[in-house]
Amino acid sequence: MSIWQKYIFLTPISLSAALWIAGCSETRVSQCQRLIKLVDQGNSLIEKDKGYQVTTSLQLAKDLEKVTKSLKKTNFKDPKLVDFQTKFTKIFGTLNQQIAKAGKALGATKAAKASLDGRIKIQKAKEQIDAHLTAAKSTGKSFDTLFKQLNEYCNVPENITQK
Repeated sequence: MSIWQKYIFLTPISLSAALWIAGCSETRVSQCQRLIKLVDQGNSLIEKDKGYQVTTSLQLAKDLEKVTKSLKKTNFKDPKLVDFQTKFTKIFGTLNQQIAKAGKALGATKAAKASLDGRIKIQKAKEQIDAHLTAAKSTGKSFDTLFKQLNEYCNVPENITQK
């Protein structure tokens, strides 16, 4: 086989490999879609009103922990999306902890006996529940702000430079 025949044979293979590799690189839009999908999963869990009973509160905390782990292990190339990912991971992790603590405090009220000591435990648990839910509400506001920023970033065409 002559050198020219080798080049004729290798050129289509090299070109195909280069196009395949270029086609595999993700656009900012597709990365945005992946991040928004993960964030929506976590948000939909919260909106299902799971936080009113002990078992559902604890399950919600576990579900949020799974979303947090999924967010952590997802890779993004866009530095701005990596920043959003880090912030959403922190928000979902914080919500997970706040809801888990509120759920445990709610469980303490269910276990309290009908006595003076039991009423004191219920009062302390109620204060803890209120504190954790107030903190969760504040975290939720941070989520809303961040989600708005993510949507704004993702809705700007890729060829326009972001500041």
